[in-house]
Amino acid sequence: MAERTPLGITVGSLAVLGPRATTDIARLAESMHYRSLWTVEATGTDAFTLLGAVAAVAPGMGLGTGIVPIQLRTPPLAAMSAATLQALSPDADVWLGLGVSAPGILRQHGRPGADRPLAMMREYVALVRECLSGESVTFEGDYWQVRRFRLGVRLGERRPKIVMAALNPGMLRLAGEVADGVLLNYLPASHVGPSVAQVRSGGDATVFAYVHAAVGDFERRAMSARRDLFNYAMADGYARMFRASGFADEVDHIRARQAERDRDGALAAVSDRMVQAIDFIGDEDEVTRFIRGYVEAGVEYPVLMPMPWGDDRFAVTKATMEAAARAVA
Repeated sequence: MAERTPLGITVGSLAVLGPRATTDIARLAESMHYRSLWTVEATGTDAFTLLGAVAAVAPGMGLGTGIVPIQLRTPPLAAMSAATLQALSPDADVWLGLGVSAPGILRQHGRPGADRPLAMMREYVALVRECLSGESVTFEGDYWQVRRFRLGVRLGERRPKIVMAALNPGMLRLAGEVADGVLLNYLPASHVGPSVAQVRSGGDATVFAYVHAAVGDFERRAMSARRDLFNYAMADGYARMFRASGFADEVDHIRARQAERDRDGALAAVSDRMVQAIDFIGDEDEVTRFIRGYVEAGVEYPVLMPMPWGDDRFAVTKATMEAAARAVA
């Protein structure tokens, strides 16, 4: 019998439900045979506090950060946090998802951007690995300098794994080379193949992908998706990826309208085709097929990002989770 495709869920899209809902989502996900729960870190909840709560109520659930910005946490602190989660859940996978954060997030934290993001990420991953070793670490890099750090958390054979968020070719290749996994995001299934090829040119990292979906009526919920995609199209890294994925006209029109302070026009420039390729809205069977499309395209470990667009947000989330679970059953 073929091994079942692992499926994760992120609460990164569920802030509207409040932090306390995370443990409810974890229990629900466990009952549906999801393998891991992921969190995000920007300006709301921090990632590790929520995952610690999940470890208490669903001790067998894998725990993933997707992502923590490398400019906000030192490598020793990231290693400490990941090791703590692993000690709390010694038999579960811990995925330390790392990414170079967008300038808008960094400005809110008073941190500078990355002038050489590939070099910064390579150095960060190398230092985190050394810190997780349990040995004394002295490190002199371009971005971080550490003197005689030794991790004070005892770990067994299972250790946290490193996942890199990557959008564009250089970071995808680097993830394949230095990480245990790569996390794709806002990428249509039709363009997973080229990204996987870039990863494989660097190495054999496991390919994760956030898969955005909502069970609901398209006509009633499409504007929520347009607002979401508008925000990401205004970020340079995502804009480049959207263009490479076949949405250059949409990105150009979105940005042109926004430059003229025409917000309504910018939102209208997000086409139905773009919405249904990235932030899919449909009935249960359609969502199941959408999720399955990512697996067929080469994603080894899909992670559902349920978009809670509806009058009863928890009910929409639950229905979307059920539909996604059927895709890998």
